[in-house]
Amino acid sequence: MNLISSLSDLRTKRLSLLGTVGLVPTMGYLHSGHLSLVSRAMDECEHVIVTIFVNPTQFGANEDLSKYPRDLERDLNLLSSLSSPSSAKELIVWNPSAETMYPLGYQTWVNVEALTNPLEGAMRPGHFKGVTTVVSKLFNATQPHKAYFGQKDAQQVAVIRRMTLDLNFPIEIVVCPTMREDDGLAMSSRNKYLNKDERTAATILFRSLSEAKKMYEAGERNADVLRNKMKEVLASEPLANVQYVSCADYDSLEELNMIENKSLLSMAVFIGKTRLIDNFVLG
Repeated sequence: MNLISSLSDLRTKRLSLLGTVGLVPTMGYLHSGHLSLVSRAMDECEHVIVTIFVNPTQFGANEDLSKYPRDLERDLNLLSSLSSPSSAKELIVWNPSAETMYPLGYQTWVNVEALTNPLEGAMRPGHFKGVTTVVSKLFNATQPHKAYFGQKDAQQVAVIRRMTLDLNFPIEIVVCPTMREDDGLAMSSRNKYLNKDERTAATILFRSLSEAKKMYEAGERNADVLRNKMKEVLASEPLANVQYVSCADYDSLEELNMIENKSLLSMAVFIGKTRLIDNFVLG
């Protein structure tokens, strides 16, 4: 494993890489979900670049940038467990500074429009402008053939697919399944904020999605019925404060009346002070 901090060193290293390069962008404090992305990238590519950068521009004024968990040594140890000295695969970790990513006087932004308006975009104004800007910069810096993202951040995936297409990035976006704890809770770096009671309560997201999915599998196609079922289940948990519940088209993220094609059930819920998101794909 090769740890790089400077952009110039990364560019020098990238020029030496022959064959396919996979990129796994992360904000660190890695968990099994991140590691599953890295493992898949290592299966499919000859070289893998993992970026660890807590991107300040995707956090709102009242969000948890200063409290966001950071532990580079822990992350490197986890990544080391995936690489073998006898393996021909090369794992590179790029850990740039905020000053590298956003030089003094920075004023250039990448903005995807309609897809960023609903759901997370409505709840977190400016969030996706920070996401698309940093991801486009990571694409430019690493020049990957494939980039790996988790389905848990479903709207982010849709936005990055759109950005990649619109800006003609020659990159395949690979979407990997959401990794879950044994009780169904989607793995997230923010789960560490939950106390014992909140951790138990947090399973309500998975349970509400599961109930709606059962109805879909039994033949229900009325989107309002599915949304109402999710709200009903969420309302049974006193610690849950719902921000939104959605049944939308998978690609456009427009809310549906009737489900006819691939669609997305998604939600954002506060459990105590911790904001959690989750989703299921239907069809």
